[in-house]
Amino acid sequence: MKKLAGAVNCRYLLSLLLSILFAFLIGAGILAVSGFHPLEAYGAMLSGAFDSARHIGDFLEYAMVLCVCGLACVLGARVGIFNVGGEGQLLLGAIFAAQVGVWMDGQPRFLVIVCAALAAMAVGGLYAFLPGVLKVKVKVNEVITTIMLNTIAAYLCQYLAKGPWKNANKNMVAATEQLGAQYWFGNVIPRSNLTSAVFAAAVMAFLVWYVMERTSVGYEMRITGENPRFAFFSGLRTDRIVLLSMVVSGAMCGLVGMFRVYGVEHLYRDSVSKDYYFEALMVAMIAQYKPVTVILLSLFFAVLKIGAQGMELIGIPSQIYLIIQTVIIFCIAAGRNAGSIMKDISIPMNTAFNTAPITIDTGSPAVLPNFFLSRPTATASRMFPIIIQGNIAGIAAIIGLPVMKNDVIGVMMLKMIPHAIPAYTTVSMRAALMIGPVI
Repeated sequence: MKKLAGAVNCRYLLSLLLSILFAFLIGAGILAVSGFHPLEAYGAMLSGAFDSARHIGDFLEYAMVLCVCGLACVLGARVGIFNVGGEGQLLLGAIFAAQVGVWMDGQPRFLVIVCAALAAMAVGGLYAFLPGVLKVKVKVNEVITTIMLNTIAAYLCQYLAKGPWKNANKNMVAATEQLGAQYWFGNVIPRSNLTSAVFAAAVMAFLVWYVMERTSVGYEMRITGENPRFAFFSGLRTDRIVLLSMVVSGAMCGLVGMFRVYGVEHLYRDSVSKDYYFEALMVAMIAQYKPVTVILLSLFFAVLKIGAQGMELIGIPSQIYLIIQTVIIFCIAAGRNAGSIMKDISIPMNTAFNTAPITIDTGSPAVLPNFFLSRPTATASRMFPIIIQGNIAGIAAIIGLPVMKNDVIGVMMLKMIPHAIPAYTTVSMRAALMIGPVI
């Protein structure tokens, strides 16, 4: 218990609990203004997640997806690289695993499942290897390349599902052939989405935690992410560490796609993933890239998502869970930005390497990867548009206001204003305090 208490930072835990409480209070206020009873709504949310074995299985399956994808993101972040391309890696892993099952129809079950898993890991890892190489060799920003590769992967999967690998059923517009029933993962809870894939996911989660927290490999990953120059001059092969982490991250995402196909969908189609990786990315960021916290928060957000369906049964829009989720993100991000500013003010610049100093202190908030601390403008400009647009869309859905879906000017304003404010603030503060370069 003492080791566990030491591993979990009390200040972060307090800020997280306060953020969750504040988010539920905001949600309750919106529900009250909209004419709904907050306690009744939250009761329906809990009932929707726990009132039957089927719902419990569904929320555990969704938590499994968030957990594995979130841990894949943690692997990249630990070495200082931001893998935003997990969605594309997941889709490619799903469609190739599905097609391997179609091609090997009639072969032994064990052989088909192993080959499908290897194919999903290989294609996911390879797709993550591309931006990794561009990052370490020519310093191309991995956020840009992985986002672009997401789009390419989505359209490639659509082409394959509508073209050469299309299902013979004309009622299915974009889908592969269905897998034979003998290859489906068995249900752990009857009539739910929870399958035996959860045991493989649990093993993966344990291995990620063990490697990152209990081995020298994990220590090398941490040093590489927090101070790559120090790691390099210490003799670590930083390029290889970054590339290997990126490949394993992509392989995990590809394997999640395989779990979805062989466990729930039984073929490839668009519903294999509904932006699951981006939700897992938010979970990882809130968890400050700590494996144990990612696992726990995955369970929490799964309860919100599945429980929100119970709210629909009493006439309350389920989008309230999006508001709660984005308010939590906003509060955690705001607290982190405040902590970074105070750290910049109180600690001088490390002139030897021209990088922000890294303090490893178990009594302070968990340290984000160095690129977040040294590039606050980029971090803020990525997060705030997502947060603001998510809140506006969720609130509009709750109270019945029209969302500016097709309003080009409105969307542009939503994107420009949140970018401009943190950028201007960061430039001004750094210029005034003389604490180093902006980027």
